[in-house]
Amino acid sequence: MPRIFNTIDRIKPAYDVVYKVVLLLCKLLLIVDILITTMAVAGRYIPFVPDPSWSEEIVLTCMAYMAVLSAALAIRRNAHIRMTAFDRYLPKKIIITLDIIADVAVLALAVVMIVVGWKYSIQIGSKGSYVSMPSLSRFWMYFPVPLAGIAMVIFEIEAIYNHLKRFFVIEEDI
Repeated sequence: MPRIFNTIDRIKPAYDVVYKVVLLLCKLLLIVDILITTMAVAGRYIPFVPDPSWSEEIVLTCMAYMAVLSAALAIRRNAHIRMTAFDRYLPKKIIITLDIIADVAVLALAVVMIVVGWKYSIQIGSKGSYVSMPSLSRFWMYFPVPLAGIAMVIFEIEAIYNHLKRFFVIEEDI
């Protein structure tokens, strides 16, 4: 069985690339958020700095993207809050099994996010536009949900694989 894990481990660099792309996107969104907020606040107090009417809606949209994408990143780092009070009292195989069950539940949530989020993006998003920017569809306001769902599916598949590997491979073999 460990031979199959050695073969599958070769795609780990692809997960690293996806992680780095999502992380870069979050960093860029944070920079855009900070710049737009700084300009909007400065525009209120400094007469020659513009205070665009669209700043609040764009900042909120960027924050929505960052919130859901960073939650997907936390899946890869195993950084979400979890109950571990009884882990030292339970056998290792049971803990791994419970981790797999939890990850399958999160994977199901990610699939729901993709399906329902895409439906909302297309149906509700296409019917409206941003108040301050009538030319920009509200699709972009709902799109973070299916986008994060895709990232969550990718990272959950890796997490489940890692749990299965821990379950079947003896510690010395890893």
